[in-house]
Amino acid sequence: MATHSTSEGLSTSLAPKIATYSPQVPGHPDTEVAQAAHRIRLVNLWRLEPGTHVLELGSGQGTATAVIAEAVGESGYVDAVDPGAPDYGSPFTLSQAQQHLSASPVGKRIAWHHATPRAFLSATDRVWDVAVLAHCIWYFASERELVDILTALHGRVKRLCIAEYALHASEKAAIPHVLAVLARGSLESCKEETIENVRSPLSPFAIKTAAGRSRWECTHESVIVPELGLLDGSWEVGTVTSDRFLRDVDDSVSNEKMKVVIASAREATVAAVSALDGAKVRTMDVWVATFNSSAPC
Repeated sequence: MATHSTSEGLSTSLAPKIATYSPQVPGHPDTEVAQAAHRIRLVNLWRLEPGTHVLELGSGQGTATAVIAEAVGESGYVDAVDPGAPDYGSPFTLSQAQQHLSASPVGKRIAWHHATPRAFLSATDRVWDVAVLAHCIWYFASERELVDILTALHGRVKRLCIAEYALHASEKAAIPHVLAVLARGSLESCKEETIENVRSPLSPFAIKTAAGRSRWECTHESVIVPELGLLDGSWEVGTVTSDRFLRDVDDSVSNEKMKVVIASAREATVAAVSALDGAKVRTMDVWVATFNSSAPC
């Protein structure tokens, strides 16, 4: 039986078990296993130990929540906060995924909160050991929103644990993912409202700058190359290279110069995919960091 490792955290051999805590895509069980394995790597880099009280912001369908709940054990818990509509998401909605996770062996360790991070923090005076932001920062409307959230966390948590895509590709097959994100981010910046998962594609440097403005100091950072089975890059590239993306540009962008920029970014993505000579698109590198408060006590 796979168990916790006292020196390295969770074993990646737990990924198939944790994957069952989430709904399974019919015919593609490996999809959730890869997602769980990736987040085990994140949790181990953050050193989340049994008994930790975690505030997870931008929990979404709970992919990271499941791994965090496994890591903190029966003596820990996770407050998972996300503003997404219950019917948002595919092939499973947030509501379906969260209900499935609540019925899992770690479900009692999780409390779901439907709210924006700022609204949730303003409505409670609770404190936690750690705040986790796992692949959620690009959902924020702006860098200003990130600064406000990180500022609001002072006095509420001891550490910040962040993971976001690095806008860097160690593998050639991940270059299309970087280009697709820049194309998508450019398009979504032209909209008043959007439900896309790339809205503010901040780089690690930009996130560290925002954290510094919020009086958080980066104490550890690393970059990891995702597993082959992590399909986020392929999904994002697929949406950008589709004809629907071009129609969205025509419908949403009025500035002709901006249309050219976005169309060129899409064309660069298509060219990068073509250069792979049929090889599968990979997911770009992921930046993983830990921050401590630099604010006076």
